[in-house]
Amino acid sequence: MRHRIAVVGGGPAGLAFARVLHRHGHPVTVFERDPAPDARPPGGTLDLHEELGQLALDKAGLLAGFQALSRPEGQAMRILRPDGSVLRDWRPRPDDRANPEIDRGQLRDLLLGPLDVRWGRGVTQVEPGTRDGALVHLAHGRRETFDLVVGADGAWSRVRPAVSSVTPHYTGVTMVETSLDDVDTRHPDIARLIGDGSVAVYGVNRALVAQRNSGGHVKVYAQFRAPLDWHANLDPADVEALRSSLLALFDGWAAPVLGLLRQGAAFVHRPLYVLPESHTWTHVPGVTLLGDAAHLMPPLGAGANLAMLEGAELAESIATCPGDLDEAVRAFEEHMWARAGRWAKITTAGLERLVSPDPADALALFDQVQPS
Repeated sequence: MRHRIAVVGGGPAGLAFARVLHRHGHPVTVFERDPAPDARPPGGTLDLHEELGQLALDKAGLLAGFQALSRPEGQAMRILRPDGSVLRDWRPRPDDRANPEIDRGQLRDLLLGPLDVRWGRGVTQVEPGTRDGALVHLAHGRRETFDLVVGADGAWSRVRPAVSSVTPHYTGVTMVETSLDDVDTRHPDIARLIGDGSVAVYGVNRALVAQRNSGGHVKVYAQFRAPLDWHANLDPADVEALRSSLLALFDGWAAPVLGLLRQGAAFVHRPLYVLPESHTWTHVPGVTLLGDAAHLMPPLGAGANLAMLEGAELAESIATCPGDLDEAVRAFEEHMWARAGRWAKITTAGLERLVSPDPADALALFDQVQPS
């Protein structure tokens, strides 16, 4: 029996789910609100863990493609004091494939492959329990029915209300993102500061992190504790006012470190939201969730990895157990909730240590998780 299956969201979770189903010859409909794959910047680099994201790609038959695109050298990590002195300078071995980096855009294109994505199809609501299945309400009044709708549509999921009334809450930590292009040519001092991977500088309740992407592109993230409306009196279009405000937050830090902010072209406000660590729901036939839609957690390297593996595992269960679709989904949810709950506790505690009144907490966390 071929079940009618849809996934909402064309990010890593939704595409991993769809690609594994496709590999098993099972049709799947992918709804994505963006009008095209390149409609907006895809975001920064991701480190895919051997036992999580890479395992998902292996299930999709894409591991070799990932290995050809990924950057093992991007695992390098340097930690500085605010005065610019080096605390740690960790570099991976040449054969270290534990957590190689890949640009989000490259990962998206790898997962897309032959998939038929319905671009520009925003979902406004999912209505479970109708006579013919779960009813998907699309923008402009269109509706379609499926045996299973998988919500992989992120933090502000339109599918989540079909199974849970819980919404994300603000962590108290805000992140402001900026970026630099052609860093090796235009900003060689910054390129040397970052090295092959990432550099992080931790102060009292604030941090600066820069990550190298491919093609000389660098993403910079200023992280700090602040009220949600800390920028209410700033004009979002006034780049220099935002820059000055950020520089004031990091006043006294070394000039080479502050160059990460001084050279940034634009600034994007990204307050960090999370769902409760133990977010679960009473099972609803015909609807389930993956990734951030199910378990939004601090961005400490686990979220995308978990989301991809969840998508691959659910797809594999559906494809290889063609009997009771609802039982396969129930079993998947129980497994997902237990594993995601453990990771949510780890990442929540990690955020507390990385943006901490005592910068030594961040260094201790690095030493705890980094290979010797």
